[in-house]
Amino acid sequence: QKWLLEGRPPSYWISGFFFPQGFMTGVLQTHSRRFAIPIDEVAFQTHVQTVEHTELHSAADTGVYIHGVYIEGCRWDGDNGSLAESAKAVLYQAMPAVHLDCVHKSEVQASEEIYAAPLYKTSLRQGVLSTTGLSTNHVMNVDLPSLSHDPAHWIHRGVALLCMLND
Repeated sequence: QKWLLEGRPPSYWISGFFFPQGFMTGVLQTHSRRFAIPIDEVAFQTHVQTVEHTELHSAADTGVYIHGVYIEGCRWDGDNGSLAESAKAVLYQAMPAVHLDCVHKSEVQASEEIYAAPLYKTSLRQGVLSTTGLSTNHVMNVDLPSLSHDPAHWIHRGVALLCMLND
């Protein structure tokens, strides 16, 4: 009811959704309808913010801000805006707010310095194939800059984003 009366929140706690894949589809549909673009021509472009979600005071003009995501297998280096090696004995790190901006697919920047990090609902990294043919655990891939290493480095490390931890 708060969303109805006060409008969209500045950031969405993605881990709180039972089916975050449906939320992501809804975000793409909203953008598609707003700008009269076919939904199959819309994609997410990722911008990791330098602030926590509590410091965001208004919703994104396009797309959404999300929070409640953890990174496993490496850490986010906010100073360089890139993936970096984990600190010793640290398994997980909370990510700052992430802006999932809706853009036309032709605007998505392909680069050898981008790692497509899988975002999973749980740390099991497995799921049942649903009737749509998609995993019930894999939410989406999130493009993250990797300035210090080739993306293959993070693949070998098993780097992934998680909506919830086992703790």
